[in-house]
Amino acid sequence: MKVPYHVAIIMDGNGRWAKKRGLPRNLGHKRGIERIEGVIKEAKKIGIKILTLFAFSTENWSRPKKEVNFLFSYLKRFLKKKKESLLQEKIRVNFIGRRDRLSKELLEEMKNIEKLTCKNDALIVNLAIDYGGRWDILNAAKRIWKEAKRKKINLEKIEEEEFGKYLALGELPYPDILIRTSGEKRISNFLLWQSAYTEFYFPEVLWPDFDKKELEKAVEEYERRERRFGGLKSG
Repeated sequence: MKVPYHVAIIMDGNGRWAKKRGLPRNLGHKRGIERIEGVIKEAKKIGIKILTLFAFSTENWSRPKKEVNFLFSYLKRFLKKKKESLLQEKIRVNFIGRRDRLSKELLEEMKNIEKLTCKNDALIVNLAIDYGGRWDILNAAKRIWKEAKRKKINLEKIEEEEFGKYLALGELPYPDILIRTSGEKRISNFLLWQSAYTEFYFPEVLWPDFDKKELEKAVEEYERRERRFGGLKSG
Protein backbone atom coordinates (compact mmCIF):
# COMPACT_ATOMS: atom_id res chain seq x y z
CA MET A 1 0.00 0.00 0.00
CA LYS A 2 1.27 3.47 -0.96
CA VAL A 3 0.64 5.28 2.30
CA PRO A 4 0.64 9.11 2.18
CA TYR A 5 3.36 10.61 4.36
CA HIS A 6 1.30 13.68 5.29
CA VAL A 7 -2.50 13.73 5.53
CA ALA A 8 -4.48 16.92 6.13
CA ILE A 9 -8.14 16.83 7.16
CA ILE A 10 -10.86 19.48 7.25
CA MET A 11 -13.09 18.04 9.96
CA ASP A 12 -16.45 19.17 8.63
CA GLY A 13 -20.03 18.18 9.45
CA ASN A 14 -20.30 18.20 13.24
CA GLY A 15 -23.35 20.45 13.26
CA ARG A 16 -25.11 18.51 10.50
CA TRP A 17 -24.34 15.25 12.29
CA ALA A 18 -26.14 16.57 15.38
CA LYS A 19 -29.05 18.05 13.39
CA LYS A 20 -29.71 14.73 11.61
CA ARG A 21 -30.17 13.16 15.04
CA GLY A 22 -32.22 15.96 16.58
CA LEU A 23 -29.37 16.81 18.95
CA PRO A 24 -27.82 20.17 19.98
CA ARG A 25 -24.93 21.38 17.76
CA ASN A 26 -22.61 21.34 20.78
CA LEU A 27 -23.04 17.58 21.06
CA GLY A 28 -21.92 17.32 17.44
CA HIS A 29 -18.77 19.30 18.28
CA LYS A 30 -18.20 17.08 21.31
CA ARG A 31 -18.39 13.93 19.19
CA GLY A 32 -16.20 15.55 16.56
CA ILE A 33 -13.44 16.33 19.06
CA GLU A 34 -13.65 12.80 20.46
CA ARG A 35 -13.27 11.41 16.93
CA ILE A 36 -9.81 12.98 16.75
CA GLU A 37 -8.31 10.40 19.12
CA GLY A 38 -9.46 7.44 17.03
CA VAL A 39 -8.21 8.94 13.77
CA ILE A 40 -4.82 9.70 15.33
CA LYS A 41 -4.47 6.07 16.46
CA GLU A 42 -5.48 4.72 13.05
CA ALA A 43 -3.16 7.11 11.23
CA LYS A 44 -0.25 5.91 13.32
CA LYS A 45 -1.20 2.26 12.74
CA ILE A 46 -1.45 2.73 8.97
CA GLY A 47 1.97 4.37 8.81
CA ILE A 48 1.07 8.01 8.21
CA LYS A 49 3.82 10.23 9.63
CA ILE A 50 2.16 13.66 9.72
CA LEU A 51 -1.51 14.43 10.37
CA THR A 52 -2.75 18.02 10.14
CA LEU A 53 -6.28 18.65 11.42
CA PHE A 54 -8.33 21.82 10.83
CA ALA A 55 -10.03 22.35 14.19
CA PHE A 56 -11.01 26.04 14.11
CA SER A 57 -10.62 28.59 11.31
CA THR A 58 -10.12 32.34 11.48
CA GLU A 59 -13.64 32.63 10.03
CA ASN A 60 -15.23 30.45 12.72
CA TRP A 61 -15.24 33.39 15.15
CA SER A 62 -18.42 34.54 13.38
CA ARG A 63 -20.33 31.61 14.92
CA PRO A 64 -22.51 32.14 18.04
CA LYS A 65 -20.38 33.00 21.07
CA LYS A 66 -21.86 30.17 23.15
CA GLU A 67 -20.90 27.62 20.48
CA VAL A 68 -17.36 28.97 20.19
CA ASN A 69 -16.92 29.00 23.97
CA PHE A 70 -18.16 25.42 24.26
CA LEU A 71 -15.85 24.23 21.50
CA PHE A 72 -12.76 25.76 23.10
CA SER A 73 -13.77 24.67 26.60
CA TYR A 74 -14.29 21.06 25.55
CA LEU A 75 -11.14 21.06 23.42
CA LYS A 76 -9.13 22.26 26.43
CA ARG A 77 -10.55 19.47 28.63
CA PHE A 78 -9.93 16.91 25.92
CA LEU A 79 -6.28 17.91 25.49
CA LYS A 80 -5.70 17.88 29.24
CA LYS A 81 -7.23 14.43 29.54
CA LYS A 82 -5.33 12.90 26.61
CA LYS A 83 -1.84 14.33 27.00
CA GLU A 84 -0.50 11.32 28.91
CA SER A 85 -1.73 8.87 26.27
CA LEU A 86 -0.19 11.07 23.56
CA LEU A 87 3.11 10.85 25.40
CA GLN A 88 2.87 7.06 25.77
CA GLU A 89 1.99 6.63 22.08
CA LYS A 90 5.04 8.78 21.18
CA ILE A 91 2.86 11.28 19.32
CA ARG A 92 4.15 14.81 18.91
CA VAL A 93 1.54 17.59 18.93
CA ASN A 94 2.00 21.03 17.37
CA PHE A 95 -0.52 23.85 17.19
CA ILE A 96 -0.62 26.11 14.16
CA GLY A 97 -2.52 29.38 13.78
CA ARG A 98 -2.94 32.67 15.58
CA ARG A 99 -2.47 32.70 19.33
CA ASP A 100 -3.35 36.27 20.20
CA ARG A 101 -7.12 35.64 20.36
CA LEU A 102 -7.13 32.45 22.43
CA SER A 103 -7.72 32.28 26.19
CA LYS A 104 -4.77 32.19 28.57
CA GLU A 105 -5.93 28.81 29.92
CA LEU A 106 -6.11 27.19 26.48
CA LEU A 107 -2.74 28.65 25.48
CA GLU A 108 -1.12 27.23 28.62
CA GLU A 109 -2.52 23.77 27.86
CA MET A 110 -1.31 24.00 24.26
CA LYS A 111 2.20 25.04 25.29
CA ASN A 112 2.30 22.30 27.93
CA ILE A 113 1.41 19.58 25.41
CA GLU A 114 3.88 20.89 22.82
CA LYS A 115 6.66 20.87 25.40
CA LEU A 116 5.68 17.46 26.80
CA THR A 117 5.55 15.74 23.38
CA CYS A 118 8.28 17.64 21.50
CA LYS A 119 10.67 14.67 21.34
CA ASN A 120 8.10 12.11 20.20
CA ASP A 121 8.59 10.74 16.71
CA ALA A 122 5.97 8.08 15.94
CA LEU A 123 3.51 10.59 14.47
CA ILE A 124 3.34 14.38 14.23
CA VAL A 125 -0.13 15.85 14.76
CA ASN A 126 -0.66 19.49 13.82
CA LEU A 127 -3.86 20.98 15.21
CA ALA A 128 -4.88 24.13 13.31
CA ILE A 129 -6.66 26.48 15.74
CA ASP A 130 -7.62 30.01 14.69
CA TYR A 131 -5.87 29.23 11.42
CA GLY A 132 -6.42 30.60 7.94
CA GLY A 133 -4.37 30.06 4.79
CA ARG A 134 -4.39 33.73 3.85
CA TRP A 135 -3.31 34.68 7.38
CA ASP A 136 -0.52 32.10 7.13
CA ILE A 137 0.87 33.57 3.89
CA LEU A 138 0.54 37.16 5.12
CA ASN A 139 2.17 36.26 8.45
CA ALA A 140 5.09 34.62 6.63
CA ALA A 141 5.55 37.74 4.48
CA LYS A 142 5.57 39.94 7.58
CA ARG A 143 8.14 37.71 9.29
CA ILE A 144 10.38 37.83 6.23
CA TRP A 145 10.04 41.63 6.01
CA LYS A 146 11.02 42.00 9.68
CA GLU A 147 14.11 39.84 9.21
CA ALA A 148 15.05 41.72 6.05
CA LYS A 149 14.67 45.02 7.92
CA ARG A 150 17.11 43.74 10.52
CA LYS A 151 19.37 42.62 7.64
CA LYS A 152 19.20 38.99 8.74
CA ILE A 153 18.14 37.86 5.27
CA ASN A 154 18.41 39.10 1.70
CA LEU A 155 14.99 39.51 0.10
CA GLU A 156 16.47 38.98 -3.37
CA LYS A 157 17.43 35.43 -2.37
CA ILE A 158 14.03 34.39 -1.05
CA GLU A 159 12.65 31.66 -3.33
CA GLU A 160 9.55 29.46 -2.90
CA GLU A 161 11.31 26.86 -0.76
CA GLU A 162 12.76 29.48 1.57
CA PHE A 163 9.41 31.30 1.80
CA GLY A 164 7.70 28.04 2.78
CA LYS A 165 9.86 27.75 5.87
CA TYR A 166 8.19 30.85 7.30
CA LEU A 167 4.71 29.34 7.04
CA ALA A 168 2.93 27.67 9.96
CA LEU A 169 4.12 24.15 9.07
CA GLY A 170 7.72 25.32 8.89
CA GLU A 171 9.99 22.79 7.22
CA LEU A 172 7.54 19.89 7.42
CA PRO A 173 6.69 18.23 4.08
CA TYR A 174 3.49 19.50 2.48
CA PRO A 175 0.31 17.34 2.54
CA ASP A 176 0.10 14.47 0.07
CA ILE A 177 -3.68 14.34 0.39
CA LEU A 178 -6.25 16.72 1.85
CA ILE A 179 -9.53 15.20 3.01
CA ARG A 180 -12.66 17.24 3.63
CA THR A 181 -15.50 15.30 5.20
CA SER A 182 -19.24 16.01 4.69
CA GLY A 183 -19.09 16.12 0.88
CA GLU A 184 -18.35 19.85 0.61
CA LYS A 185 -15.93 20.39 -2.29
CA ARG A 186 -13.81 23.32 -1.18
CA ILE A 187 -10.78 23.80 1.05
CA SER A 188 -12.06 26.87 2.94
CA ASN A 189 -8.82 28.81 3.34
CA PHE A 190 -6.86 25.81 4.65
CA LEU A 191 -3.15 25.36 3.81
CA LEU A 192 -3.48 27.39 0.60
CA TRP A 193 0.25 27.59 -0.18
CA GLN A 194 1.04 24.08 1.03
CA SER A 195 -1.74 22.41 -1.01
CA ALA A 196 -0.65 23.57 -4.46
CA TYR A 197 0.00 19.96 -5.58
CA THR A 198 -1.94 18.10 -2.91
CA GLU A 199 -4.49 15.46 -3.90
CA PHE A 200 -8.04 16.31 -2.77
CA TYR A 201 -10.60 13.80 -1.50
CA PHE A 202 -14.18 14.71 -0.55
CA PRO A 203 -16.07 11.82 1.12
CA GLU A 204 -19.77 12.30 1.93
CA VAL A 205 -19.37 11.03 5.50
CA LEU A 206 -19.72 13.58 8.29
CA TRP A 207 -16.69 14.02 10.55
CA PRO A 208 -18.07 12.31 13.71
CA ASP A 209 -18.58 9.17 11.58
CA PHE A 210 -15.12 9.27 9.95
CA ASP A 211 -13.76 5.99 11.33
CA LYS A 212 -11.03 3.48 10.52
CA LYS A 213 -12.77 2.27 7.35
CA GLU A 214 -13.18 5.81 6.06
CA LEU A 215 -9.51 6.60 6.61
CA GLU A 216 -8.56 3.40 4.83
CA LYS A 217 -10.81 4.38 1.90
CA ALA A 218 -8.99 7.72 1.67
CA VAL A 219 -5.60 5.98 1.64
CA GLU A 220 -6.82 3.55 -1.03
CA GLU A 221 -8.04 6.49 -3.13
CA TYR A 222 -4.62 8.14 -2.75
CA GLU A 223 -2.98 4.92 -3.84
CA ARG A 224 -4.92 5.04 -7.14
CA ARG A 225 -3.81 8.59 -7.93
CA GLU A 226 -0.74 9.37 -10.04
CA ARG A 227 0.91 12.54 -8.80
CA ARG A 228 2.70 14.38 -11.61
CA PHE A 229 3.41 17.80 -10.06
CA GLY A 230 2.85 19.51 -13.41
CA GLY A 231 4.83 16.91 -15.38
CA LEU A 232 3.69 14.39 -17.98
CA LYS A 233 1.98 11.11 -17.21
CA SER A 234 4.50 8.28 -16.90
CA GLY A 235 4.45 5.51 -19.49
